[in-house]
Amino acid sequence: MLEQLLIFTRGGLILWTCKELGNALKGSPIDTLIRSCLLEERSGAASYSYDAPGASYTLKWTFHNELGLVFVAVYQRILHLLYVDELLAMVRREFSEIYDPKRMVYNDFDETFRQLRREAEARAEELKKSKQTDKPVNNKKKQGLVQKAGSDKGSKKSEGSLATDGGDGDKAKGRKLENGHSNGNHVEMEEPRAGVVNGKENTSSNISAFDVSKLQKRTKGVKKTDTVVNKGSKPDPKKKATKKNRVWDDAPPEEKLDFTDPVDGNGSGNDNIEVVAANQGESMMDIEEIISSDSEGEVDDNVQKDSKPEAKKKGWFSSMFQSIAGKANLEKEDLEPALKALKDGLMTKNVAEEIAEKLCESVAASLEGKKLASFTRVSSTVRAAMEDALVRILTPRRSIDILRDVHAAKEQRKPYVVVFVGVNGVGKSTNLAKVAYWLLQHNVSVMMAACDTFRSGAVEQLRTHARRLQIPIFEKGYEKDPAIVAKEAIQEATRNGSDVVLVDTAGRMQDNEPLMRALSKLIYLNNPDLVLFVGEALVGNDAVDQLSKFNQKLADLSTSPTPRLIDGILLTKFDTIDDKVGAALSMVYISGAPVMFVGCGQSYTDLKKLNVKSIVKTLLK
Repeated sequence: MLEQLLIFTRGGLILWTCKELGNALKGSPIDTLIRSCLLEERSGAASYSYDAPGASYTLKWTFHNELGLVFVAVYQRILHLLYVDELLAMVRREFSEIYDPKRMVYNDFDETFRQLRREAEARAEELKKSKQTDKPVNNKKKQGLVQKAGSDKGSKKSEGSLATDGGDGDKAKGRKLENGHSNGNHVEMEEPRAGVVNGKENTSSNISAFDVSKLQKRTKGVKKTDTVVNKGSKPDPKKKATKKNRVWDDAPPEEKLDFTDPVDGNGSGNDNIEVVAANQGESMMDIEEIISSDSEGEVDDNVQKDSKPEAKKKGWFSSMFQSIAGKANLEKEDLEPALKALKDGLMTKNVAEEIAEKLCESVAASLEGKKLASFTRVSSTVRAAMEDALVRILTPRRSIDILRDVHAAKEQRKPYVVVFVGVNGVGKSTNLAKVAYWLLQHNVSVMMAACDTFRSGAVEQLRTHARRLQIPIFEKGYEKDPAIVAKEAIQEATRNGSDVVLVDTAGRMQDNEPLMRALSKLIYLNNPDLVLFVGEALVGNDAVDQLSKFNQKLADLSTSPTPRLIDGILLTKFDTIDDKVGAALSMVYISGAPVMFVGCGQSYTDLKKLNVKSIVKTLLK
């Protein structure tokens, strides 16, 4: 049974609702559908599922693009109603005949809807009965086939058992290989990080640890001189053998290359080093980017190229007549050539295939049935609709003014906490330093928190940035729980009066559950104001996998009933991709989080905002 059916305009004006149904919906499924699906260019999907406390709904919809109407049906997900699509199509047809833009009330449509619903339910019942009458015939046929095959059962049974045994054996081998490979990866990733999350990681990493004694036995015969020299002094088992620098003949002795200072007791290092990059100029975040109009001519050329095959098929006179008089209604067949060209163009710009396909489906749903204006081509209409869709997706739906949020937190006498997360090697620490430099230019006091206690050299790297920028850093070394380090850093910033705490975390792959669990614990324990996902602009389809799995893991592994997900995106290495800017679109589409920063170089000033118009123009170039 239907829970609700309503008709409203694209502007949000409700024209008619079914008074007979009148069931009070739990939650707000219609608002969520508009916000999460229709406005996010996901209207090409067949249905939308909404979960509310105590109820789960399925929503289906259809459009009348020429009149600008939306028809939505809501029913319980557990009920598989077969007549909903047909009912929506009939309601759309009947309501469009009586629709008047000046009219606001349609009480006379109630009786029409009752008849339409009875017709749709009767057809669904007939279809259900016809399927049930067809089932016994099929069963008899199957029984006859089974009887005929009874003579070959004995001979094929042994073969089948062998085949299944062989399949099981192959599966078992696959499991062994898979387990062995995964254990190897687990040891390689987790061995330096002993005791970071909990005590259980040590046991798993020590099981398959590498036996150094075997290697020493093999190399005894090769390096005899070393063994003779070391006979007099017994090696200390606690000390690890370190690699010695090679000394060439007639070369002066090398100086010590480790210039790091010891860390004092409160977790901060000394700042007795020359300031190299404390003032490199104005950050690109505060410089407005000017868009050139060079690509407009190329867009027109592409439109003409797309329209050539249509002109060849229809002929000169028919195409000229349609351009003057206008086409009655756009159909899916008319949109397919232009949409295919747009999809191929988006994929060449590094947009994930899945995202490009969904965008084209959504644009087709918004244009199907719409009347084509005079002197306009289908390709230009489709391109304009795609441009509007891209601008709507990339434009942030909430404020991304971090400076305003920082001042609001300062009034509450607490630091503004930003956590940088992402996969390995994307440039989290470097871009954290760029954000710190930009905040310093706006007279905001910043503290860094070195919570990457896993990667060797991560603390030293962040310490170098802190010294160059002359800002304090909170560190506790390696093999510590990053959640506890971040908590102590926030407490230290509160005592010292720092406005912002930038938390650096270890890089982790989205499939590494122990590290993802540690990240979820850090976010849950410290409740940061902003969770920034740092991603590369070089990735294509992998951007969808990274962001979706990061959000999924943060939601699944969190102990909070309302888990924190990714709030914003920092896109790095943007200066290396030329016009392949599709990763920005893929990341925003899959996560719904805005791109807040764009890294475009190696200096502290190379950080800027995302220019939506420039990105859209490049994608459609």
